[in-house]
Amino acid sequence: MSDTRIERDSMGELEVPAKALYGAQTQRAVNNFPVSGQPMPAAFIRAIARIKLAAAEVNRDLGLLDDARATAIVDAARQLVDGQHVDQFPIDVFQTGSGTSSNMNVNEVIAHLASQEGAEVGPNDHVNMGQSSNDVIPTAIHLAAALEVKERLLPAMEYLKATIERKAGELDDVVKTGRTHLMDAMPVRMSQELGAWSSQVGQAIERLKDGQQRLGRLAQGGTAVGTGINAHPEFAERMARALATQTGLELRPNDSFFASLGSQDAAVELSGHLRTYACAVMKISNDLRWMNSGPLAGLGEIELEALQPGSSIMPGKVNPVIPESAAQVAAQVIGLDSAVTVAGQSGNFQLNVMLPLVANNLLTSITLLTNTSRLLADRAIATFKVRRDNIDAPLSRNPILVTALNSVIGYNAAAAVAKKAYQAGRPIVDVAEEETDLSREELERLLDPAQLTRGGIPE
Repeated sequence: MSDTRIERDSMGELEVPAKALYGAQTQRAVNNFPVSGQPMPAAFIRAIARIKLAAAEVNRDLGLLDDARATAIVDAARQLVDGQHVDQFPIDVFQTGSGTSSNMNVNEVIAHLASQEGAEVGPNDHVNMGQSSNDVIPTAIHLAAALEVKERLLPAMEYLKATIERKAGELDDVVKTGRTHLMDAMPVRMSQELGAWSSQVGQAIERLKDGQQRLGRLAQGGTAVGTGINAHPEFAERMARALATQTGLELRPNDSFFASLGSQDAAVELSGHLRTYACAVMKISNDLRWMNSGPLAGLGEIELEALQPGSSIMPGKVNPVIPESAAQVAAQVIGLDSAVTVAGQSGNFQLNVMLPLVANNLLTSITLLTNTSRLLADRAIATFKVRRDNIDAPLSRNPILVTALNSVIGYNAAAAVAKKAYQAGRPIVDVAEEETDLSREELERLLDPAQLTRGGIPE
């Protein structure tokens, strides 16, 4: 029995693997693009399948597709939406810039599956009816990204935010030395420090939710160049409604199909929001690494959960592996965003020609940030322990506490006290008692680190 079979398309005959569900156009793309060995993300393929499912229903309801073919296409597309046959989509990310190869890959697989059920279904005439790769692929990018953000990334970010806030509540009584320029500064509560992280994550959530409305504007119905040629006049509206019913997303046709095909502005916006969140992840990761540094020669303010040996040569060494992983994810997302920005500039007249790259980078960034958010929450923030001894000792000797005396003895006098305390390595309260007319009781009240974290002018 042969390992291959002959398939035909408009360019002629081609051998494809005998067990493949796809046809000649997919095989041509496999042959043409042996670039990275990386196929398009599964979420993107599922989004295209959703479009095919909806199109079959809409075309049936419009009287353009007979019931038998429509039912066969719907049943086949649903298999792909459910995650079946993932090995049948081998085309490389770095393919034709319109994503036509991936669109035809899905068309061929659905046509093959539908035909196995007894219906004569063609990939172009029936599965692709009323569509073009030029509107399917931009729609699939929006659909896949919006679903992944809604169903995976936002819940993970909410989980991280809640974990940070819970940990902050547990540590509200911990007062530590604040740092600016990596140098000692006025004291802060650890809950305030973690509260900044929570705020960053919360604002990133707000940005992503706001951007969802732009992702909800679909290209579907524009077909080849934005004019809607070969699509029924009601096709676009009906498709948006059908896809909204499938997904629970708020969807509608874009007010300009020409803009949808020629640009990727909503995708660039989303990528920018992902980059901004990546910056927050980098900040949180670096703070955790600094706070954990040591345990003897660094800050040693916290102790992260020990997850694995940290060295192949130094016994007993344990490293902050989760924050390090998260920092690398942040760097990768920032790099992927740069590529999306370049891709967003690659619209020429009526088509952007870097669509597969946009799809891949957006969905990769969403996956990376989703997984990293949960790892940071569970394996770093929820489980770290505070080392009170390493926090309390330097706090009591922090000469910057003298800032609280500015309004009482003046800046220059306070600076002189701070310099003397630092040079002698003595607590600021002891030196201030010697150098000022203030009583010990008054100084202890003015220099109380916990009180100083509440802000205002000391009285």
